[in-house]
Amino acid sequence: MSILLLAAIAAIALGLKPQWALEGYFAALRWQAGAHETRVVVGDDVMAQLEAGPADAPLVVLLHGFTGAKENFLPLMAELTPKYRVVAPDLPGWGESTRRAGADYGVVAQSERISAWLKTLPRAPELLVGHSMGGHIGALVAANHPEQVTRLALMSSAGVPFKENAFARSVLEGGHPFAVNDRASFDAYMGLVFTDPPFVPWPVDRAFIARRIADHDFEVAVLDRMRGDDVFAVQPLLARIQAPVLLLWCDDDRVIDSSAAEAYAAGLGNSRTVLLKGCGHMPMVADAPETAATLSAALK
Repeated sequence: MSILLLAAIAAIALGLKPQWALEGYFAALRWQAGAHETRVVVGDDVMAQLEAGPADAPLVVLLHGFTGAKENFLPLMAELTPKYRVVAPDLPGWGESTRRAGADYGVVAQSERISAWLKTLPRAPELLVGHSMGGHIGALVAANHPEQVTRLALMSSAGVPFKENAFARSVLEGGHPFAVNDRASFDAYMGLVFTDPPFVPWPVDRAFIARRIADHDFEVAVLDRMRGDDVFAVQPLLARIQAPVLLLWCDDDRVIDSSAAEAYAAGLGNSRTVLLKGCGHMPMVADAPETAATLSAALK
Protein backbone atom coordinates (compact mmCIF):
# COMPACT_ATOMS: atom_id res chain seq x y z
CA MET A 1 0.00 0.00 0.00
CA SER A 2 1.46 3.37 -0.98
CA ILE A 3 2.22 6.18 1.45
CA LEU A 4 -0.27 8.42 -0.36
CA LEU A 5 -3.02 5.82 0.03
CA LEU A 6 -2.22 5.38 3.72
CA ALA A 7 -2.32 9.15 4.16
CA ALA A 8 -5.69 9.31 2.40
CA ILE A 9 -7.12 6.55 4.62
CA ALA A 10 -5.80 8.32 7.71
CA ALA A 11 -7.35 11.63 6.58
CA ILE A 12 -10.72 9.94 6.02
CA ALA A 13 -10.55 8.24 9.43
CA LEU A 14 -9.74 11.52 11.17
CA GLY A 15 -12.51 13.26 9.26
CA LEU A 16 -14.99 10.66 10.47
CA LYS A 17 -13.60 10.63 14.02
CA PRO A 18 -12.19 14.11 14.74
CA GLN A 19 -11.95 13.15 18.41
CA TRP A 20 -9.03 10.91 17.45
CA ALA A 21 -7.20 13.95 16.09
CA LEU A 22 -7.85 15.87 19.31
CA GLU A 23 -6.63 12.95 21.42
CA GLY A 24 -3.51 12.74 19.27
CA TYR A 25 -2.94 16.49 19.67
CA PHE A 26 -3.23 16.22 23.47
CA ALA A 27 -0.99 13.14 23.49
CA ALA A 28 1.73 15.11 21.70
CA LEU A 29 1.44 17.94 24.23
CA ARG A 30 1.58 15.46 27.12
CA TRP A 31 4.72 13.92 25.64
CA GLN A 32 6.36 17.33 25.36
CA ALA A 33 5.52 18.07 29.00
CA GLY A 34 6.42 14.58 30.23
CA ALA A 35 2.91 14.39 31.68
CA HIS A 36 0.60 11.45 32.31
CA GLU A 37 -3.08 11.15 33.27
CA THR A 38 -4.33 9.70 36.54
CA ARG A 39 -7.71 9.43 38.30
CA VAL A 40 -8.58 9.99 41.95
CA VAL A 41 -11.87 9.47 43.82
CA VAL A 42 -12.98 12.46 45.90
CA GLY A 43 -16.31 11.96 47.63
CA ASP A 44 -18.88 11.33 44.90
CA ASP A 45 -16.54 12.48 42.13
CA VAL A 46 -13.85 10.85 40.05
CA MET A 47 -11.38 13.56 39.11
CA ALA A 48 -9.05 13.29 36.13
CA GLN A 49 -5.68 14.99 36.44
CA LEU A 50 -2.36 15.48 34.69
CA GLU A 51 0.86 14.95 36.61
CA ALA A 52 4.42 15.73 35.57
CA GLY A 53 7.84 16.50 37.00
CA PRO A 54 10.09 14.95 39.66
CA ALA A 55 8.09 13.33 42.48
CA ASP A 56 10.18 14.98 45.19
CA ALA A 57 10.28 18.48 43.66
CA PRO A 58 8.24 21.43 45.01
CA LEU A 59 4.57 20.86 44.21
CA VAL A 60 2.60 23.28 42.01
CA VAL A 61 -1.17 22.86 41.47
CA LEU A 62 -2.93 24.43 38.46
CA LEU A 63 -6.71 25.07 38.36
CA HIS A 64 -8.31 25.84 34.98
CA GLY A 65 -11.05 28.34 34.21
CA PHE A 66 -14.56 28.42 32.74
CA THR A 67 -14.85 26.25 29.57
CA GLY A 68 -11.25 25.16 30.23
CA ALA A 69 -9.61 21.82 30.99
CA LYS A 70 -6.42 20.44 32.46
CA GLU A 71 -4.87 20.36 28.97
CA ASN A 72 -4.87 24.18 28.89
CA PHE A 73 -1.82 23.97 31.15
CA LEU A 74 0.29 21.56 29.11
CA PRO A 75 2.47 24.30 27.50
CA LEU A 76 3.10 25.75 30.96
CA MET A 77 3.76 22.30 32.46
CA ALA A 78 6.46 21.72 29.84
CA GLU A 79 8.20 24.87 31.14
CA LEU A 80 7.79 24.06 34.84
CA THR A 81 8.48 20.34 35.08
CA PRO A 82 12.29 20.44 34.95
CA LYS A 83 12.18 21.98 38.45
CA TYR A 84 8.71 21.31 39.85
CA ARG A 85 6.15 18.58 40.38
CA VAL A 86 2.99 19.85 38.67
CA VAL A 87 -0.58 18.57 39.00
CA ALA A 88 -3.50 19.96 36.96
CA PRO A 89 -7.00 18.49 37.48
CA ASP A 90 -10.16 18.76 35.46
CA LEU A 91 -12.45 20.60 37.86
CA PRO A 92 -15.47 18.51 38.89
CA GLY A 93 -18.05 18.67 36.12
CA TRP A 94 -15.49 19.65 33.47
CA GLY A 95 -13.38 17.67 31.03
CA GLU A 96 -13.02 14.05 32.05
CA SER A 97 -14.04 14.53 35.70
CA THR A 98 -17.45 13.43 36.98
CA ARG A 99 -20.46 15.59 36.12
CA ARG A 100 -23.52 14.86 38.24
CA ALA A 101 -26.99 15.99 37.19
CA GLY A 102 -28.38 18.66 39.50
CA ALA A 103 -25.11 19.26 41.35
CA ASP A 104 -23.95 22.79 42.19
CA TYR A 105 -20.88 23.71 40.13
CA GLY A 106 -20.61 27.32 41.27
CA VAL A 107 -17.30 28.56 42.63
CA VAL A 108 -18.22 28.22 46.32
CA ALA A 109 -19.22 24.57 45.98
CA GLN A 110 -16.21 23.90 43.75
CA SER A 111 -13.82 25.42 46.29
CA GLU A 112 -14.93 22.87 48.86
CA ARG A 113 -14.44 20.05 46.36
CA ILE A 114 -10.95 21.33 45.55
CA SER A 115 -10.16 21.57 49.26
CA ALA A 116 -11.12 17.88 49.58
CA TRP A 117 -9.11 17.01 46.45
CA LEU A 118 -5.99 18.73 47.80
CA LYS A 119 -6.05 16.26 50.70
CA THR A 120 -5.50 13.41 48.22
CA LEU A 121 -2.11 14.84 47.18
CA PRO A 122 1.03 13.50 48.86
CA ARG A 123 1.72 16.91 50.41
CA ALA A 124 0.38 20.46 50.38
CA PRO A 125 1.34 22.46 47.30
CA GLU A 126 4.05 25.09 47.57
CA LEU A 127 2.04 27.12 45.05
CA LEU A 128 -1.65 26.99 44.15
CA VAL A 129 -2.32 28.62 40.77
CA GLY A 130 -5.82 29.48 39.54
CA HIS A 131 -6.73 30.82 36.11
CA SER A 132 -9.91 32.88 35.58
CA MET A 133 -12.76 30.98 37.31
CA GLY A 134 -10.09 28.66 38.73
CA GLY A 135 -8.49 31.71 40.36
CA HIS A 136 -11.75 32.57 42.09
CA ILE A 137 -11.97 28.98 43.32
CA GLY A 138 -8.34 28.99 44.49
CA ALA A 139 -8.81 32.29 46.32
CA LEU A 140 -11.84 30.85 48.15
CA VAL A 141 -9.78 27.83 49.20
CA ALA A 142 -7.05 30.16 50.50
CA ALA A 143 -9.61 32.25 52.43
CA ASN A 144 -11.58 29.37 53.96
CA HIS A 145 -8.78 26.79 54.33
CA PRO A 146 -5.61 28.85 54.84
CA GLU A 147 -3.67 25.84 56.14
CA GLN A 148 -3.85 24.32 52.63
CA VAL A 149 -2.33 27.23 50.71
CA THR A 150 1.29 28.25 51.27
CA ARG A 151 1.46 30.57 48.24
CA LEU A 152 -1.27 31.60 45.83
CA ALA A 153 -1.08 32.81 42.22
CA LEU A 154 -4.20 34.35 40.68
CA MET A 155 -3.91 34.44 36.91
CA SER A 156 -6.46 36.56 35.02
CA SER A 157 -8.75 35.75 37.92
CA ALA A 158 -12.46 36.31 38.35
CA GLY A 159 -14.00 37.05 41.74
CA VAL A 160 -13.79 40.83 42.10
CA PRO A 161 -15.18 43.84 40.18
CA PHE A 162 -13.18 45.16 37.25
CA LYS A 163 -13.44 47.85 34.59
CA GLU A 164 -16.48 47.06 32.47
CA ASN A 165 -15.81 45.62 29.01
CA ALA A 166 -17.86 43.94 26.29
CA PHE A 167 -17.41 40.51 27.86
CA ALA A 168 -18.66 41.68 31.26
CA ARG A 169 -21.63 43.50 29.73
CA SER A 170 -22.65 40.38 27.81
CA VAL A 171 -22.45 38.19 30.92
CA LEU A 172 -24.37 40.64 33.11
CA GLU A 173 -27.08 40.93 30.44
CA GLY A 174 -27.55 37.15 30.46
CA GLY A 175 -25.42 36.30 27.45
CA HIS A 176 -22.83 33.59 26.92
CA PRO A 177 -19.92 35.34 25.17
CA PHE A 178 -17.84 32.14 25.21
CA ALA A 179 -20.50 30.08 23.41
CA VAL A 180 -19.26 27.89 20.52
CA ASN A 181 -21.56 26.18 18.02
CA ASP A 182 -19.70 26.37 14.70
CA ARG A 183 -16.34 27.38 13.20
CA ALA A 184 -17.25 31.08 13.12
CA SER A 185 -18.17 31.19 16.83
CA PHE A 186 -15.09 29.10 17.63
CA ASP A 187 -12.91 31.66 15.84
CA ALA A 188 -14.69 34.46 17.74
CA TYR A 189 -14.05 32.68 21.05
CA MET A 190 -10.36 32.22 20.22
CA GLY A 191 -10.13 35.87 19.21
CA LEU A 192 -11.61 36.89 22.56
CA VAL A 193 -9.29 34.87 24.79
CA PHE A 194 -6.11 35.28 22.69
CA THR A 195 -4.51 38.45 21.36
CA ASP A 196 -2.87 36.37 18.62
CA PRO A 197 -4.97 33.18 18.35
CA PRO A 198 -3.01 29.99 17.64
CA PHE A 199 -3.93 28.09 14.50
CA VAL A 200 -6.18 25.08 15.19
CA PRO A 201 -6.12 22.72 12.19
CA TRP A 202 -8.85 20.51 10.77
CA PRO A 203 -10.11 18.17 12.15
CA VAL A 204 -8.94 19.16 15.65
CA ASP A 205 -11.19 22.21 15.40
CA ARG A 206 -14.20 19.97 14.74
CA ALA A 207 -13.51 18.00 17.91
CA PHE A 208 -13.20 21.18 19.98
CA ILE A 209 -16.43 22.52 18.52
CA ALA A 210 -18.30 19.24 19.13
CA ARG A 211 -17.13 19.21 22.75
CA ARG A 212 -18.29 22.78 23.32
CA ILE A 213 -21.68 22.11 21.71
CA ALA A 214 -22.16 19.11 24.01
CA ASP A 215 -21.24 21.25 27.05
CA HIS A 216 -23.46 24.22 26.15
CA ASP A 217 -26.26 23.64 28.69
CA PHE A 218 -23.76 22.89 31.44
CA GLU A 219 -21.79 26.04 30.61
CA VAL A 220 -24.96 28.16 30.80
CA ALA A 221 -25.86 26.67 34.19
CA VAL A 222 -22.39 27.45 35.57
CA LEU A 223 -22.48 30.94 34.05
CA ASP A 224 -25.82 31.58 35.76
CA ARG A 225 -24.14 30.81 39.09
CA MET A 226 -21.18 33.03 38.23
CA ARG A 227 -23.38 36.07 37.54
CA GLY A 228 -25.63 35.30 40.52
CA ASP A 229 -24.73 34.80 44.18
CA ASP A 230 -21.21 33.57 43.32
CA VAL A 231 -20.17 36.58 41.24
CA PHE A 232 -17.90 38.23 43.85
CA ALA A 233 -17.98 35.52 46.51
CA VAL A 234 -14.35 35.95 47.56
CA GLN A 235 -14.26 39.75 47.74
CA PRO A 236 -15.49 40.07 51.36
CA LEU A 237 -13.10 37.27 52.38
CA LEU A 238 -9.84 38.68 50.95
CA ALA A 239 -8.52 39.79 54.34
CA ARG A 240 -8.65 36.15 55.47
CA ILE A 241 -6.04 35.10 52.90
CA GLN A 242 -2.78 34.66 54.78
CA ALA A 243 -0.64 33.34 51.92
CA PRO A 244 1.43 35.71 49.79
CA VAL A 245 -0.38 36.24 46.49
CA LEU A 246 0.97 36.75 42.98
CA LEU A 247 -1.48 38.63 40.77
CA LEU A 248 -0.54 37.71 37.19
CA TRP A 249 -2.37 39.35 34.29
CA CYS A 250 -1.84 40.23 30.66
CA ASP A 251 -2.11 43.96 30.05
CA ASP A 252 -4.61 43.45 27.20
CA ASP A 253 -6.98 40.89 28.78
CA ARG A 254 -10.40 41.45 27.18
CA VAL A 255 -12.16 38.95 29.43
CA ILE A 256 -11.11 39.82 33.00
CA ASP A 257 -9.67 43.31 32.67
CA SER A 258 -6.36 43.85 34.47
CA SER A 259 -8.08 46.35 36.76
CA ALA A 260 -9.25 43.24 38.65
CA ALA A 261 -5.66 42.88 39.89
CA GLU A 262 -5.99 46.30 41.52
CA ALA A 263 -9.25 45.24 43.19
CA TYR A 264 -7.60 42.09 44.51
CA ALA A 265 -4.53 43.99 45.73
CA ALA A 266 -6.72 46.48 47.60
CA GLY A 267 -8.21 43.69 49.71
CA LEU A 268 -5.12 41.52 50.22
CA GLY A 269 -2.51 42.00 52.89
CA ASN A 270 0.44 40.59 50.95
CA SER A 271 0.38 40.65 47.15
CA ARG A 272 2.52 41.48 44.14
CA THR A 273 1.20 42.30 40.66
CA VAL A 274 2.91 41.36 37.40
CA LEU A 275 1.50 42.46 34.02
CA LEU A 276 2.71 40.57 30.96
CA LYS A 277 2.57 42.12 27.51
CA GLY A 278 0.10 41.18 24.80
CA CYS A 279 -1.00 37.69 25.88
CA GLY A 280 -4.76 38.19 26.24
CA HIS A 281 -6.64 36.01 28.71
CA MET A 282 -4.41 32.94 28.30
CA PRO A 283 -0.89 33.73 29.53
CA MET A 284 -0.12 30.07 30.25
CA VAL A 285 -0.59 29.30 26.54
CA ALA A 286 0.26 32.58 24.80
CA ASP A 287 3.44 33.20 26.82
CA ALA A 288 4.23 29.99 28.68
CA PRO A 289 7.97 30.78 29.19
CA GLU A 290 7.35 34.18 30.82
CA THR A 291 4.43 32.81 32.85
CA ALA A 292 6.63 29.98 34.12
CA ALA A 293 9.44 32.40 34.98
CA THR A 294 7.04 34.61 36.93
CA LEU A 295 5.61 31.63 38.85
CA SER A 296 9.14 30.38 39.60
CA ALA A 297 10.03 33.79 41.01
CA ALA A 298 6.98 33.62 43.28
CA LEU A 299 8.16 30.23 44.55
CA LYS A 300 11.60 31.64 45.36
